[in-house]
Amino acid sequence: MTAAAPGGLRGVLRLAAGHRGPIAATVALSLAASALGLAQPLVARDVIDAAGAGRAVWHGVAALVALFTVQALVQALVRFQLGRTGEGIVLGVRLGLIDRLLRLRMPAYDRHRVGDLISRTDADTFALRQIVAGGLTDAVTGSIGLAATIGLMLWLDWTLFVCVAAVVLIAGAALAAALRGMRAASLSGRRATGEMAADLERALSAIRTVKAARAEAREAERIGGRARAAHAAGVRTAGFDALVAPATELAVTGSFLLVLLIGGARVAGGAGSVGDLVAFLLSMLYLTGPLGALFESLSAVQQGTGAAHRITEALALPRETADDPPRAAGAAPAGAEGGRPPALEFRDVWFGYRPAQPVLRGVSFEVPRRGHVALIGPSGAGKSTIFALAARFYDPGGGEVLVGGVAAGAVSRARHRAGIGLVEQECPILDGTLRDNLVYAAPHAGDDEIRRVVDITNLAGLVARLPHGLDTRVGEHGRELSGGERQRMAIARALLPRPRLLLLDEPTSHLDLESELALHQALDEVARRCALLVIAHRFTTVRAAAQVIVLDQGRIVASGGHEELMKTSAYYRDLACAWPREDAPAPR
Repeated sequence: MTAAAPGGLRGVLRLAAGHRGPIAATVALSLAASALGLAQPLVARDVIDAAGAGRAVWHGVAALVALFTVQALVQALVRFQLGRTGEGIVLGVRLGLIDRLLRLRMPAYDRHRVGDLISRTDADTFALRQIVAGGLTDAVTGSIGLAATIGLMLWLDWTLFVCVAAVVLIAGAALAAALRGMRAASLSGRRATGEMAADLERALSAIRTVKAARAEAREAERIGGRARAAHAAGVRTAGFDALVAPATELAVTGSFLLVLLIGGARVAGGAGSVGDLVAFLLSMLYLTGPLGALFESLSAVQQGTGAAHRITEALALPRETADDPPRAAGAAPAGAEGGRPPALEFRDVWFGYRPAQPVLRGVSFEVPRRGHVALIGPSGAGKSTIFALAARFYDPGGGEVLVGGVAAGAVSRARHRAGIGLVEQECPILDGTLRDNLVYAAPHAGDDEIRRVVDITNLAGLVARLPHGLDTRVGEHGRELSGGERQRMAIARALLPRPRLLLLDEPTSHLDLESELALHQALDEVARRCALLVIAHRFTTVRAAAQVIVLDQGRIVASGGHEELMKTSAYYRDLACAWPREDAPAPR
């Protein structure tokens, strides 16, 4: 469960908490600009009164020019500081989101679409910048400026102020009605935008499949539906936002006309001076700034509430950290190798991605510190889940997973994974060069170490053939490489850090016969140096293992060497009979 994400201005304030200094400086500058503006009506009144009495007015005019000039310069500085502060807040939020999204616990990735998570670092953080630049500071300075202007107007003429307040309250009621619907429309639009990004990422990541299936129109319709939903929410938001400008116009222009009529009539009747009326009207003119800023800030905050909600929701997702406090260690078992514990041990492990639907049911086995162990079984038997638990992507619901005789949860995840190499069946290759991919898990590896794994995985011919050798770019998802080359690259990447336990999900599925034989020789060499646990789908891989573990419906139904199982396990013999040739794939 995620923590409830705060909404409205409170959520924005939480995201901006680390930038109190720059925000305070911006507010101080804005207040200085407001003070310079509020002084101008008083100076103007004195100039008019002096002109009426026949006194010199040049010093008053000079003071007005100076006040106006300094105010303009301060306002320019405020706008720059607003932009810089907004960008700083967005950078901080993006860095926090990037770090959080890369460190989430695996169930969080299962529940959320990757494209939607990515959109929170892009579109939603951009909307947050709009809130900061056009909403947060304006709300603070507008409120303070409004209070100061109201104080000045009360001091000048409380009767006229009552007229102004009545008109502003009417405009405020209209604004409140608009803001009530704006927040829901904004959140709906942000969610639709996230879904659109997720659907587009889904289609582009499988674009060859999309084109081969002639599904461009269907995908365009699916993604277009998300875009139309975002458009509809945006139109609703625009409709509510359209009420903000008329409400502000009513509050400012309407009250100005009302004061002009009432105040002019009073001056004509001798109940007030022209200077007092001009001063009050000028104070109303300066009321436009803070009042308009306050109304616009409320609109901006409500429009950005959806973005703030989605960002805080993402920041509240559960994460795994490299320095997780270790849990109590399990007892170290006495292994078969002179008292040394096995490289990996499962003790009565139960696990389910949904607690009510267990995938593993009391699984127990050992992988010795040296040797080749194969996992086989039909699809859904739990082979990949065993790998996920061994790498601590998930923790077991019951029982224990031990590495080197120590419970996996007794050490940090980073330390646990440092001794494990993983080769996934999809063999993801990152955009960059061959060298970038090879040293991904061992960034400080030297040329000799790289050459060693290149030779082991039969990549030397590929490196020699490419125009820039190891520094040749492989393209996004390794599109410049064949399937077999991508798989051998992934194996080499896992071997480079010299792991104590190597997990391979069918390492030979994309290899030709010659490369497969070379790789089996390499794996035999690796098995003499560390533990190998291999998900096997080919008979040649199974036969090469010193021990075979047979899974079915989350339970181990047989275990032993190939020849032994052929004699003792009918289930294993049935699987073996399904492999008509040595190079045929085993049933999943």
